[in-house]
Amino acid sequence: MAGGGHEHEHELKLVGMWASPFVTRAKLALHLKGLSYEYVEEDLGCKSELLLSSNPVHKTVPVLIHRGRPVCESHLIVQYIDEAFPSAAADGGSPSVRLLPDDPYERATARFWAAYVDDKVLEPWRGVFRARTDEERARWMEQATAAAGALEGVLAGGKEGEFFFGGGSVGYVDVLLGGVVPWVRATAAVTGDELFGAARTPLLAAWMERFGELDAAKAVFRDVDKLVDYAKMLMALFAAGPADK
Repeated sequence: MAGGGHEHEHELKLVGMWASPFVTRAKLALHLKGLSYEYVEEDLGCKSELLLSSNPVHKTVPVLIHRGRPVCESHLIVQYIDEAFPSAAADGGSPSVRLLPDDPYERATARFWAAYVDDKVLEPWRGVFRARTDEERARWMEQATAAAGALEGVLAGGKEGEFFFGGGSVGYVDVLLGGVVPWVRATAAVTGDELFGAARTPLLAAWMERFGELDAAKAVFRDVDKLVDYAKMLMALFAAGPADK
């Protein structure tokens, strides 16, 4: 499946699972670059030989296979796509647009905030789904929303007319954070909790809406109703399980 008809269309294969926000990151990068790829849906309950052989260490998705060689971990996959296909056209931009900036300092800064997204925002936010009680869920949500405040500050510090973390166009941090947008919406529908609520983080809320209007995002994002049902199932599963699950 996917975008554009470039010469590399038969070289790329993405192994994923439809509900994974980390797989969504890889899909977003591929679509933003206008790259065609084959998508292989993985059953994580009965892992395929393709997955086990291409990611023998972690045995999880996403895995990008380029010319028979696997690349694992979503943030590394996004970086790889950007570096392996530097001249591919990004959404709404010119063929020279890159997800990671050329300037070494700006590139290091983007990687810092990318790590912050995973470690400080998404890690506690994942606890929302693993919580066994409403009180525990509220504690995890408070940690996640407090950490999101720093991202609000990054957007507030941007130049006038620059609405993305990449500045005037989508960048590396936008793709990594954009991968969780469907889950942010689904969580709000299930629990009423808004990770990027307009009252607390208005710039992030506006960013989320603007990101969702990109052609790449429209092509990739899952049907929210389907994700809502999946989120309810996960929450019920963890709530009913043992305390250390």
